[in-house]
Amino acid sequence: MRQIRPFFAFAAVACFVTAVSAQQSPPAEEPGWAKGRPKTDTAMRMAPVPAFPIPTAADKLPTSRFKLPPGFKVETWASGVLDARALRQGAKGNVFVSTLFVGNKVYAIPEQGKHEPKVIVDKMEKAAGIEFYKGSLYLATHKQIMRFDNIEDKLDNPGTPTVLYDKLPGGEDHSWKFLRIHKDKLYYAIGAPCNICDPGEYAKIYRMNLDGSSIETVASGVRNTVGFDFDPKTGDLWFTDNGRDWFSEELPNDELNHVTGPNQHFGYPFCHQGSIPDPEFGWGKSCNDYAKPAALLGPHAGSLGLTFYRGKMFPAKYQGAMFIARHGPWNRTVKYADVSVAFPDGKGGARVEPFMTGFVENNNYLGRPVDFLVLKDGSMLVSDDHAGAIYRISYTGKK
Repeated sequence: MRQIRPFFAFAAVACFVTAVSAQQSPPAEEPGWAKGRPKTDTAMRMAPVPAFPIPTAADKLPTSRFKLPPGFKVETWASGVLDARALRQGAKGNVFVSTLFVGNKVYAIPEQGKHEPKVIVDKMEKAAGIEFYKGSLYLATHKQIMRFDNIEDKLDNPGTPTVLYDKLPGGEDHSWKFLRIHKDKLYYAIGAPCNICDPGEYAKIYRMNLDGSSIETVASGVRNTVGFDFDPKTGDLWFTDNGRDWFSEELPNDELNHVTGPNQHFGYPFCHQGSIPDPEFGWGKSCNDYAKPAALLGPHAGSLGLTFYRGKMFPAKYQGAMFIARHGPWNRTVKYADVSVAFPDGKGGARVEPFMTGFVENNNYLGRPVDFLVLKDGSMLVSDDHAGAIYRISYTGKK
């Protein structure tokens, strides 16, 4: 027994030291998306929907399950496009496709033929923002904006890009980009670096000259937009904005916003959906001091791509309307996703209605729409990063 007692004494000391060390060790840092999450069992099981590591096989795609208004049809335009996000078209018929969390690449797909994706940029982290303009492909990651000149003549070897701006903050939360060029200005956004926080110089839409100079703020209080476009009639900027998480299952709504003047602030983090003060940052603030949404897009809708329909194939009702990709919620018990269409009301607002449904079955995602591209014939492509596919919508009914 005398020999055993020292062993137990040592073990007791070791356990005590381990316990003290555990108490002194800092807790694992909570990811930005989890800030504000309730400690209930249901909420603690929720997390961002993981992307598929491989694209869905062509014969397993949900294309046949989609429903559209009478006269419209949808077909698979391309499959095997892992993590398909933004869509842009070159002058020589190539469709460029960006990626985000899984792909880390940019594809080129010929408009004619078999639509087989060709990787032209690889191992480029968060290569989500793309735009094509005057022969050049603009690409934005979470850290920099660059340009590949004469891209369609160099698809086999695009070469080293020209870096236009290398001071983007990087990070994880809402750091990916969406690009548009309008009147020789490049527009991009820097999203909030968190679910809910004081964003400082983040949560804004910016624009710059095409050489990266003369950066200026277009709009503030924008939590996370990865979808915006310019009204072909008025030139006004419209954008989707993702509402904060963990407020409740039904609140707040995502927003469709309309920029009608300089230096507008759209509320984040003080006010949500134009009418709800934030429980932490809304004290002493009034929602009346911020620009109101043009329309509400649903709770936690994950509203992404926004494109004005500029084609002639669709009926007149849709010409000049905005197509919006509602990617779908992850921190909501009941899932939904669709392609919606928003009709400007001429008074600064818009009316929104569903257009293409069928992305959810048995409360599971079959696909998740991201972005759009109106082709020269007036048909429209829709990217799906969940299934790794691109669909083509055409109209065959009577106008």
